[in-house]
Amino acid sequence: MFKKLFYKLSTFIITFAVFLNGAYAAVNINTADAAALQSVKGIGPAKARAILDEREKNGAYKDAADLVARVSGIGAKSVQKLQQEGLSIEAGSTPVDATATSPAAAAASAVTTASPTQQANAAAEK
Repeated sequence: MFKKLFYKLSTFIITFAVFLNGAYAAVNINTADAAALQSVKGIGPAKARAILDEREKNGAYKDAADLVARVSGIGAKSVQKLQQEGLSIEAGSTPVDATATSPAAAAASAVTTASPTQQANAAAEK
């Protein structure tokens, strides 16, 4: 009986760990294909195509403000939600102010900060 309980518990823990790992896997906007972009909640086929077309035409996105400025229909609030859902814009992407109303305002409000990973690496180097 103990073996069955242990087996069920360990199976649950492993399944839960795999689920969490998949739920938080980041999708890099500069390397993802259409299917990967669509795996992010909030990005459908049309928005994925717009992101890819703009990236192919003008190169990689520098940060969140660059994405807002270049892709019609994606605003600062959308970028914040997409980032919460797992979209990444390179390792050192900068958050944008969700209250910004225009691409120029969003770009002006971008704050240059190190990501948590960069902060941890810098602390480890000291």
